[in-house]
Amino acid sequence: MKKTLIIAGIAAAAALLSSCIQNKGGNAAASVAQDSTAVAGSIVFFNMDTVMQGYDMANDLTSVFETKTSGIQAEIDRRGKKLEKDAADFQNKVDKGLLTQSVAQVQYQKLQGQQQEYQQYAVRKQQEMAEEQQVMMNQIANAIQEFVNEYNAEKGYAMIIATAGSVLATPVVTADPKLDITEDLLAGLNAAYIKTKESSK
Repeated sequence: MKKTLIIAGIAAAAALLSSCIQNKGGNAAASVAQDSTAVAGSIVFFNMDTVMQGYDMANDLTSVFETKTSGIQAEIDRRGKKLEKDAADFQNKVDKGLLTQSVAQVQYQKLQGQQQEYQQYAVRKQQEMAEEQQVMMNQIANAIQEFVNEYNAEKGYAMIIATAGSVLATPVVTADPKLDITEDLLAGLNAAYIKTKESSK
């Protein structure tokens, strides 16, 4: 479940920012090293996969989420194994004739109730984690969006496009490497995140 949720979350983040990101104003971005040589008015791009892998905020939030997901999955597994053991014990007693028919019926109905409760618990927890992951990805996407707006207020590019994919990057299949602002953007994102962490202490 954890791997499926994380993969889905990364895909969701890419979808949130895969469209063109244009300047909407805002405060000037933090000063960072200029890796590209694109000039104001250029159409530039950055690789979303690289940003998601290198963005400290995304890594921190993902680590917390994975730890919580692992704990919940462990509890789901624990409850499932206990239910299996109870069911096996019941079946063993029935096979050996250690229960009267009326007692066996009562215990069988109890096991059915426990099975239903377990299934409801597992589904509820999975839904809660999926919702929490979506909120996390929205937080990351919002932070990137806000920084890109501030970044472009300083740079003045005509358009900033988010691309993704290592086999064949889309929507930018080919472009002048000088228009790739990924490293510059990532450095600025991490610098801004560090300031945010320090100010919250």
